[in-house]
Amino acid sequence: MMTEIQAKILVLIPAYNEEKNITNLIKEIRSNLTNMDILVVNDGSTDGTASILDKITGIQVLHLPYNIGIGGTILTGFHYFLEKPYKYLIRIDGDGQHPPRQARKLLDIIISGKADMVIGSRFIEKKGFQSTLARRGGIKLLNILAAFFLKQKITDNTSGFKAYNRRSVENLLDDYPFDYPEPIEVYLLVKKGLTIKEVSVHMRERRGGFSSISQLDSYYYLIKVILTILIKHSIGGKK
Repeated sequence: MMTEIQAKILVLIPAYNEEKNITNLIKEIRSNLTNMDILVVNDGSTDGTASILDKITGIQVLHLPYNIGIGGTILTGFHYFLEKPYKYLIRIDGDGQHPPRQARKLLDIIISGKADMVIGSRFIEKKGFQSTLARRGGIKLLNILAAFFLKQKITDNTSGFKAYNRRSVENLLDDYPFDYPEPIEVYLLVKKGLTIKEVSVHMRERRGGFSSISQLDSYYYLIKVILTILIKHSIGGKK
């Protein structure tokens, strides 16, 4: 693996019970994103994910002692990123839905300095896996809410396929939610005056295993995020 000083970009993979996906995903990343370091944050997986990761050489792995949720997992990766001299971070989820070959689209914009965070959106060209009908309805509602409060159109507020520069990560640390962070990231960064752009990507269906978010969780997610945005809009969040 390259040393931290040589590598400018960190690939962050949050993973929970991804024993069927994680090996092939890391192979894909190595084939498509050369000269980048890989960090996997294992969110207390109860399947064979931990043992698989421990056998893969040339990557960094952080094993959380128990499941803390996607927000806490990403926050762990953010702290690791900022403790090292990386310039850019790309998030690719462990379920295989984010094709590593398309990550360059996001990174090109970040590296050019045209944005502080770039979102890979499923809904610009509406090609590839579009999620379930119920979840698409929730995403549409969040997009409308964000447009109303932020005066900026975002087509895929719930996408976890993202690229960040150091400034954006630093601005997310103090007020980061421990679960369902994606729409809150958008809200926090726009409110702080940072630039967010989207680029069209074609996502895939999960290749194996099961999503950690059930249909009931999706409704809870939607309600919680809406309430969080409303409260932050009303009181301004942390200062």
